[in-house]
Amino acid sequence: MAVKAPLWSVRYRVVLASLLLSVFFEPALVGAEGFGPFPVRNFHPIQQLVLNMPGDRAAVLKQGVLDVRLELAETATVFRDESPQAGTTMKFETLRSGAFLRYGATARWELSVEVPVLYRSRGFMDGPIEAVERVTTGVSPARKALGSGYVFDISRGGRTIASGREGVVGLGDSTIMSKYQLLLETTSMPALSIRTAIKLPTGDEGQFFGSGSPDFGFGLAAEKGFAGRWVVYGNLNGVVPTGRIAGLALHPTISGILAVEYLWSENLSITAQFDYYSTPFHGVGTRVLDRGVTESVAGFSYRLTSHLLWQAYAVENLDFITGSAADFTLSTLLTYRIQS
Repeated sequence: MAVKAPLWSVRYRVVLASLLLSVFFEPALVGAEGFGPFPVRNFHPIQQLVLNMPGDRAAVLKQGVLDVRLELAETATVFRDESPQAGTTMKFETLRSGAFLRYGATARWELSVEVPVLYRSRGFMDGPIEAVERVTTGVSPARKALGSGYVFDISRGGRTIASGREGVVGLGDSTIMSKYQLLLETTSMPALSIRTAIKLPTGDEGQFFGSGSPDFGFGLAAEKGFAGRWVVYGNLNGVVPTGRIAGLALHPTISGILAVEYLWSENLSITAQFDYYSTPFHGVGTRVLDRGVTESVAGFSYRLTSHLLWQAYAVENLDFITGSAADFTLSTLLTYRIQS
């Protein structure tokens, strides 16, 4: 497949253009604190059924502060991979809408809970994505072969092991998370926090909106500001899943993100991220499940009022690992902060 760099620039141009329209020619001076990395996760429709710890900053909320976040993420998926051992044919979009509550329990300890709702359909991004591919890399073979229909089928040994109906809405697996800040940021040292998480099997296992079993995660988050307007963030996570998905054994996973945020003003920032997720499946026989995911992310954060933050970002798969990432994700978030 051709190099996809031109495809990223075209897709991100829409996000960046809308961002620049709201920017003054002479931005105000800013403080060192950023808005944090985007709360991305692995949007692969099957791999995401295992616990994903979203991107997060190291700093915790002040004691007594409550954040209420609403997120919409539309993900286009297109896979067509056949081997003697297994086959995967998928073409649909998933709308993931999530309610996320985060509370500063103490000066260094933060608790949060997330409850997602999933909706699978033919979606609306197929036309724009195909138009961009035609003028850049060419229409992907999988998209060309599957047309505009809805397909969800994973088979192994000639038997279908996973499928899902079109137009179904269902609750996903909920997540409870904790973050404790070990180190405060200084002029020479980054802020550092330890994270833990547990996934609760609240999703519909039959429609592949949940795994049917709990998972456990732990990780580290770091951040460091420099040169007044820049902040670097890093996350490293490990997850121990339990149970099975579609009868397939699950293995521990690791994930990591690296994000760079530029603070244009006190109310506006631009962020670019790189994400990696290993797969919980081994030896299935289809690269869609057996391979991990590498992705790039770009977007902005804009403070609409002193208590309301708007963020939007786009996720594009990379070719470092081929044949396993969701095609494209577009997301927007609103976070309202309640504090005394």
